[in-house]
Amino acid sequence: MKERIQKLRDFFVLRREHHRFRQAPGDPGLLAADFARCRIPPQDRSAKRLLSVLQQEIPVIFPQERILFTRTVRTIPDLFTPEETAALKSTHWIHERGDISNINVDYTKLLYTGLAPKKLELEKLRNRFLRDCREDKAHYITLQIQILDGILDLAERYRLLALEQGNPAAEILSRVPAQAPRTFPEALQMFRILHFVMWCGGNYHNTIGRFDQYMVPYLTRDLEKGLYPLEDALELLEEFFLTFNRDSDLYPGMQQGDNGQSMVLGGRLEDGSDGFNLLSRLCLQASLELKVIDPKINLRVHRDTPLETYRLGTELTKQGLGFPQYSNDDIVIPGLTELGYAPEDACSYAVAACWEFIIPGKAMDIPNIEALSFAKAVADALETALEDSASYKAFYARVRENIRAQAEALCEKVKNVYLYPAPYLSLMMEGCCENGQDLSQGCRYQNYGIHGTGLAAAADSLAAIRKYVFEEKRISAAELKKALEQDYAGYDQLYTMLRYEAPKLGNNDDYVDQIAVSLLADFADALKGKKNDRGGIFRAGTGTAMYYLWHTNDLPATPDGRHRGEALGCNYSPGLFTRCSGPVSIIRSFAKPNLKETINGGPLTLELHDTMFRTEESTEKVALLVKSFMDLGGHQLQLNAVNRDTMLAAQKHPEQYRSLIVRVWGWSGYFVELDKEYQDHIIQRMELAM
Repeated sequence: MKERIQKLRDFFVLRREHHRFRQAPGDPGLLAADFARCRIPPQDRSAKRLLSVLQQEIPVIFPQERILFTRTVRTIPDLFTPEETAALKSTHWIHERGDISNINVDYTKLLYTGLAPKKLELEKLRNRFLRDCREDKAHYITLQIQILDGILDLAERYRLLALEQGNPAAEILSRVPAQAPRTFPEALQMFRILHFVMWCGGNYHNTIGRFDQYMVPYLTRDLEKGLYPLEDALELLEEFFLTFNRDSDLYPGMQQGDNGQSMVLGGRLEDGSDGFNLLSRLCLQASLELKVIDPKINLRVHRDTPLETYRLGTELTKQGLGFPQYSNDDIVIPGLTELGYAPEDACSYAVAACWEFIIPGKAMDIPNIEALSFAKAVADALETALEDSASYKAFYARVRENIRAQAEALCEKVKNVYLYPAPYLSLMMEGCCENGQDLSQGCRYQNYGIHGTGLAAAADSLAAIRKYVFEEKRISAAELKKALEQDYAGYDQLYTMLRYEAPKLGNNDDYVDQIAVSLLADFADALKGKKNDRGGIFRAGTGTAMYYLWHTNDLPATPDGRHRGEALGCNYSPGLFTRCSGPVSIIRSFAKPNLKETINGGPLTLELHDTMFRTEESTEKVALLVKSFMDLGGHQLQLNAVNRDTMLAAQKHPEQYRSLIVRVWGWSGYFVELDKEYQDHIIQRMELAM
């Protein structure tokens, strides 16, 4: 890492000195009150809010930086008053904050054209709508033109300041974002502006998508022309990566670091060739040298991916970054195609904020709309049907009914979704401009994703019931129920047997693994054929997000030996207290289900002890482990290089471990900035070795 980048990293990430230039927090409700008083329509509100933030932004340029734009406005105004929001919620399902989030826009719709030519295109479109007496659509296009003017105005203010300070970025800003970039440095600056504006508009979890595919032409042309050496391109890319870390504490998420800045590298191209290229490699190198939490790297792989690519990814894991997260094209692409995505769209898939699979520029999917609890399906069946079940088969039938009932209830719960308008994002989505239509009103794909949580707890519980209640009859149904009601108080022997001796998912044991196969198949079947109210489908997945904690709020003790209140395993992983033979047995167990059917996403999540990376040989074994999971039919994998002693020390002395990074669920964050319940969960997870 060059000295200039090291100084910028220290300035923005370690010392965060740029925070001193932020304006005082504002009242988020003032603008919404004005909107309500003047009865401003929602689309106009969204545009006016964004323009207000852009106008309030004060350009600031720091020593030695070349890629500009840093947030000074802390508060993004509300779009609706509390009263209006309550009224909306009384008749609609409002997802999270209401603002459109967790999608992947097609940045090239502005990046490849420039804002000035886009304005001309919009003006022609507006005139056409006016000729057709479609004043509503013409007005919407006018809002988008005003937004482009607001962006150009802020860019000009930055250019003038850069010129005054003698910063070379002034020359780049004399072209972009008004015109299409010609070079890699211009393209990086323009992307920074486009991405920056998304956050200013109240949209969040703004993903980056297949960055190496749409940006590599600029780099290739520059290098062919000999404009600069490759090491200068890396330096610029590292500064670009630092821009994702400047303002991330202002981005909404469950925890600091949960900001959705996911970058996808590599993967199949439409012609079947491998898309891993020079820029892919540079991105991995930049992330490795910087050791920061953003952008979060996702690596697409397939059967023809060379081991060398896995080795490069493993070098990042070795640093404790919690990424790259791997996705298997050989499972994901056919899985998405079977769900109705066009083959060319499935091939272009990216990853949402955490792991969910989304289509850039064409999908208004909500991939994290709700979550089903496998553990609850088992717990409810145990409470109502275990004593009356004549066989394990009969009992499992009740579990299947509960899964179906939960799925029905969740699909019914999320009807009549209301999405806040997003005229700026709509500029970068297929069909929106052409039809004078906001993204919130529709897109090519409008599917909903439902997570599946507590798979290991459910499978382990069912295996214990099958073995000890129905086959060996070592415990009666009534006795098991009583022990669970007592949270195992007075049942120490039974507790030990269920927690530590019973079959567990993750040991390559078909006795329990096939139960997990059945649970996932039943989940997928329960959603097949169901349509949401926007004309889309429901996608089953293996992720948990924060539900690995939330779904335990009302969950009693379970027959896997889990106490009431104990957390579930994160994502697609063994239970927290499972004694597994090792990572090889785990990947064999978790590759057995037909994961094409549960392709909303959700990675096998493994914690590897950091001693596994201390030699070249052990690091090579980790790369082979990842490749093996994919070759066996795994869909996604994320690895965490951890050390329990280090994390315990960080809890006691956080000031000494400010740079300690961990993978939380689908994102990486600084350990000391997490709430203690998330810290404790990560500490509880298994440290595996080979």
